[in-house]
Amino acid sequence: MPSYITAVNQLIAAAAARLPNAVLYGENINNGSHICGMTRNLTVPPGGRLINVGDCEATHCGVGFGLMMHGVTSVLFAKQLDFVVLGIDHLVSTYNVIRAHRRPESLGSFTICVIVCDQGFQGPQSSFNALGDLCSLARVNGYTITNQQDATHVLDRQLTAPGFRFVALSQRLFPTECLTLDLVYASEDSSLFQYSNGADVTIACFNFSLPEGLRLQQALLARGLSASIFSVNHVVPSDWTRIQESVRVTRRLVVLDDSKSVNLSGYTLLHEVARACPHARCVAVTRGADVDFGVSPEVFQVDEDAICSQLGVRKAAPAPRASLAATR
Repeated sequence: MPSYITAVNQLIAAAAARLPNAVLYGENINNGSHICGMTRNLTVPPGGRLINVGDCEATHCGVGFGLMMHGVTSVLFAKQLDFVVLGIDHLVSTYNVIRAHRRPESLGSFTICVIVCDQGFQGPQSSFNALGDLCSLARVNGYTITNQQDATHVLDRQLTAPGFRFVALSQRLFPTECLTLDLVYASEDSSLFQYSNGADVTIACFNFSLPEGLRLQQALLARGLSASIFSVNHVVPSDWTRIQESVRVTRRLVVLDDSKSVNLSGYTLLHEVARACPHARCVAVTRGADVDFGVSPEVFQVDEDAICSQLGVRKAAPAPRASLAATR
């Protein structure tokens, strides 16, 4: 199976090639490392442009919004989420001006495809793993990519949608095998994906925590319990109805979120579940947001045994030992 970055790059290149008259731009998108492989194999869209630009993220964001106001589709590829913060005035103020446009149907589409540095401290400008905070501040949409299914769904629907959004990749997942999962349900707006149905535990994975959710599912299965797996790919508050319906059956909810923030979408889900399913057992596992002096590995640790204990699940019984007579 291809790696995460190889599979997602192929999907990005294929989706971008289908954007007529689109402008694809960014720093070194068709030379050098191709932004860590994210933009490898990009081709010029029919009637469009592919442009390498200089090092000025504020200008990059302004250009994208300007193109959108003229009805043009554009995709900006950025090395890491930290750099996009340099364009925050455009994300907040310029886009608020555009929201007041008299003819919104005439607006184009602007997407920022960006890498989130979530594999530990790599320097002072490589540690911002809080896409939800940025989206909340600017009141814009953002989508995280975790596997083949959600990547296909998001790229097919969002790159041509009017308005602005982020599409974020996880650097931590780059070398890992790209997950190809059975899809139970996908919301039309790419905000929620369900990959399994279970009767005993509901697992809601936020940001890029789906791999940890799948490992927790296996730990529960070893204890004889089945789990429903949800991945919340949309970082602004969503419709939690489907997850609530699952919790009404399982009466157990585990929220996983590997964002580095004190304001997590998963907390909103916990609030809604507490109101709709007051007798459910809920466990939240988060990375935390403290920034200590020194170099921090910032590892997202999920202790399956501790979670099972909090859910009231007993440890798996050890396999019976063969008798001495049976081994002779």
